[in-house]
Amino acid sequence: MKAPVVPMALVVFVLLLCVAPLVVPPFYVTLLNYIGLYGLVALGLLLLTGVGGLTSFGQAAFVGVGAYTTAALSTGVIALPAALSWMQHSPWIALLAGLLLTLGVAMVLGALTLRLSGHYLPLGTIAWGLSLYYLFGTFDRLGGQTGLSGIPPIALFGHPLQTANEMYYLIWAFVLVAALTTQNLLDSRQGRAIRALRGGVVMAEAMGVNTSRSRMVIFVIAALQACASGWLYAHLQRFVNPSPFSLQYGIDYLFMAVVGGAGQVWGALLGAGVITVLKQWLQDLLPGLLGRTGNFEMIVFGALLILLLQRSRTGLWGVLTRWLPGPKKRRPAGARALSTAIEPLPRRAMLPRGQVVLEARAVTRRFGGLVANNAMDLTVHAGEILALIGPNGAGKSTMFNQLSGVDTPTSGQVLFQGAPITGRGSRAIARLGLSRSFQHVRLLPEMSVLENVAIGAHLRGRRGVLASAWRLDRAEEARLMAEAAHQVRRVGLEAHMFDDAGSLALGQQRTLEIARALASDPSLLLLDEPAAGLRLQEKVALAELLRKLRDEGMAILLVEHDMDFVMGLVDRVVVMDFGQKIAEGLPDEVQKNPAVLEAYLGGVDA
Repeated sequence: MKAPVVPMALVVFVLLLCVAPLVVPPFYVTLLNYIGLYGLVALGLLLLTGVGGLTSFGQAAFVGVGAYTTAALSTGVIALPAALSWMQHSPWIALLAGLLLTLGVAMVLGALTLRLSGHYLPLGTIAWGLSLYYLFGTFDRLGGQTGLSGIPPIALFGHPLQTANEMYYLIWAFVLVAALTTQNLLDSRQGRAIRALRGGVVMAEAMGVNTSRSRMVIFVIAALQACASGWLYAHLQRFVNPSPFSLQYGIDYLFMAVVGGAGQVWGALLGAGVITVLKQWLQDLLPGLLGRTGNFEMIVFGALLILLLQRSRTGLWGVLTRWLPGPKKRRPAGARALSTAIEPLPRRAMLPRGQVVLEARAVTRRFGGLVANNAMDLTVHAGEILALIGPNGAGKSTMFNQLSGVDTPTSGQVLFQGAPITGRGSRAIARLGLSRSFQHVRLLPEMSVLENVAIGAHLRGRRGVLASAWRLDRAEEARLMAEAAHQVRRVGLEAHMFDDAGSLALGQQRTLEIARALASDPSLLLLDEPAAGLRLQEKVALAELLRKLRDEGMAILLVEHDMDFVMGLVDRVVVMDFGQKIAEGLPDEVQKNPAVLEAYLGGVDA
């Protein structure tokens, strides 16, 4: 997510919003009101779909929950018990009730829907979106398909907001608060956890991110923002029926988020504005050109959307920011204090040199009839670098997954600092002090190097979602960013600190993964082919860094195919072939082992 191109842009935008009702005709004020209402829903989809990668077609249903709750309570069509009668006839109480009801509904639907993946997730959102839509039209108390009228206006400081011009400022106050809090959230530890969802569950959980919680958080936030939009809509129209909460509107909201720029806060508002205005223009223009017997505006609208998505996958906001002047490298808010003295994060105490940090006992992993790991034993000690080598397909990366909690052994046991961790999951194991890199690089390419490394420090922070949204986490955020910057410098990537991670060469990306792992302050570091893609000087620098970490008491287990790199660096070597250990010892001993020579290092001389 990119910040505004220049600080003055937001000020100008707010000033234009303030004067708009004073200078434009009433029709355009109404149009701006609807842009604000749609933009509020699109902001929720920005988090859910644009950032979290969870496609939802059902947000219009949550708009309906907010609209119907306030309509039912403020008109009194549903009689409440005497003890709850105070909740009726007040739009503000109805807003609170609608948010609480939406929270409950979203928690239930999220618990059911967010377990789905692939194309099943959007299909699930379509299912409950349709269910809620038809539910609104089923109950006679809610007016059925005819709807409810007579909804009272919102009163603000005793003044009823009865006209579109009066509602305008309230609508856009909601939108601006939602936009700023969303941007604050994304520019925080919690926001990085949400954005880490796009890097895959395996990577995020290995860095300590509770991915199930993060998915639920953005699902609930998106639902609550849609509910607020429905509340405002009901009191703007003073009437509700099921039509505006149909699946078609859910599709339109999703288009707004994607067309404006998925992942861009201000892009969501841009998308809402462009699609709302474009639809209105097409509805006014095309009937005069092509006749009034068909829905030509929908055909042309669809064709224009396809053309836009082909030309700019980043949406209209990406196009706009390329045209406007301003810095192209984004600096997170927490990074602005890097030049000042910041109290460092507390460090984990390392175990005494030589003490066993990790032990695998007879670890076996079967995939059906395939035995990937067969009764594997190994130990890693504090202040030691242990290499796990073997030919391709020997089961090394599978073993890494058993040790780090990404996968669970079929049998056997893994102990970390003497305690069993078999089956505990990578997030719980990461909290104990184990961190890792991956054989295939898993980064967030559109985030900066600094932010990618800061994901590794996730478990070293404590502030929650509300604190992040209201910038109450700035002191902690500055410390996390300082730690990330320290690790970036430590691995030699300082010159690229604010570059997008996707712009780095493969070798630099592998180095970045090491920095991310170090940001968690581990006592055991698992590195999967860390030297792959590195140039000679980069390998020398990496070896120097690993030796320094070893001297500090850290335990390091690495998988690597570069034997020159391995044999000149490590303290001990374990060799695997066909899923089992065939040799273990000092580098010189292993290189002379006939079984190793036969399986991996070139065969035995005749």
